[in-house]
Amino acid sequence: MAILPELTLLTGALAFFVLSLYRQLESNQLKNTAVFFGFLTFITTLIAVNDQATIFFDSYKIDLYSQLFKLMIGLGLAIALVFGRHLKDIEESVRPEYYLFLFLSALGLMMLVSSVELITIFVSLELSSFALYLLVPMRSDQKGLRVQMEAGIKYILFGVMATGFMLFGMSYIFGLTGSTYLHEIVAGLQNAPQPAALFAVLMVMAGFFFKLAVFPMHFWVPDIYQGAANETTGFIATVPKLGAVALLIRIVSLSSGEDMFLIYMLMILALSSMFYGNLSALVQTDLKRLLGYSGIAHAGFILLGLLTMDPGGYAIAMYYIAGYVIMNLACFLVLCNVSQQGENLAVEDLRGLHQRQPVLAFVLAVGLFALAGIPPFVGFMGKFMLLTGALEAGGTQNLIYLAVVTLAAINTGIAIYYYLSVVRTAYTVDPGDSPAVTVDGLNKAVGIVLVVLIILMGALPAKIVAIADTAVKSIM
Repeated sequence: MAILPELTLLTGALAFFVLSLYRQLESNQLKNTAVFFGFLTFITTLIAVNDQATIFFDSYKIDLYSQLFKLMIGLGLAIALVFGRHLKDIEESVRPEYYLFLFLSALGLMMLVSSVELITIFVSLELSSFALYLLVPMRSDQKGLRVQMEAGIKYILFGVMATGFMLFGMSYIFGLTGSTYLHEIVAGLQNAPQPAALFAVLMVMAGFFFKLAVFPMHFWVPDIYQGAANETTGFIATVPKLGAVALLIRIVSLSSGEDMFLIYMLMILALSSMFYGNLSALVQTDLKRLLGYSGIAHAGFILLGLLTMDPGGYAIAMYYIAGYVIMNLACFLVLCNVSQQGENLAVEDLRGLHQRQPVLAFVLAVGLFALAGIPPFVGFMGKFMLLTGALEAGGTQNLIYLAVVTLAAINTGIAIYYYLSVVRTAYTVDPGDSPAVTVDGLNKAVGIVLVVLIILMGALPAKIVAIADTAVKSIM
């Protein structure tokens, strides 16, 4: 029962492997099967959320911490499969394989959040990553342009580079501690010579910075977001970030919490990500590129929770990444439905959306307001708690932390401009000859559910953070 979510995903992947052998399949059969396994995965994560076990020679730990992340992964996968089920811009001949690799990627992420041993972490991360690398080039040709091929090549090259950094760091950790188990590494690193121990931890973190799109491991983001199909980008922009945050918290918690060099490094990376992401997003006209640069900025905010070096900050980071995934899924639901043939959307393509499809316009507005950090949505509460948590963690270094928090608050103001520019286009610009947008009842229902989640998570943050805090303390 404890590994029921993983078994469900593996069964789904095997089902699509079998279906890939039959070329005369109806599109409805594929998408209905995908949605079925997506919701079944979410249901099994709910069933298994309180399970606890340690298996595979103690390298795989199932506890509240890992199960909460699996619950979020299951929910994100199910929602992404709903709004992307039509696969408007995926070659019909490779659709079974598309779903196969999508489920394998989600399986890798679920394995990743339960992995507590370096080799297991590496295998899980690579299973998730290489499945994603294969999804990007599966996009149909757009007017003779093959940007998806360029995007796929860039994605795998940057991914392999990040993997190299991570493996180098893991080799240092093993050399310093003589173990690959995280609970043994904690004790070993405390007595390890500096700065070798810190260098090793930073190198391992680089692999997860790539997943989270933290500066300077962000270079893949805009081109991959733009080159991949909308459905693929919707998944890449949300679900894999959960696995990255889960492992970053595990890795950062290995520190004693008193290493100021690591804290200053996280500060620099956080501010660099915020400024680079937000300033670059200001000039974007392609909606996916804008959301890509937005994701880089939000990665910086998540690092604010990590630099506190305490369970409370980690719990807030968990809360924020959960909210970010929900907010981003709302935006990509709108993007996938407004895009009639799976083409990329410019911000201008959303003009008059409130007249063309009021429900989608409302979902988009709520999602963007939340990303901008406007109350009462989850984005506001997440940013508020991250900023106050970082300020309270300052101690004797309070002036430095105050400067970081001030600069982060300035970034929030910068972000409001480009988010609200998109909302302004959807609500105040005349639609002109833009066609009406048709959306089925299931997508409307999912959009409303996402709006409700965004509001509820913003209205009831204390309960969610308390659960996350309990989960984080279980791994400390």
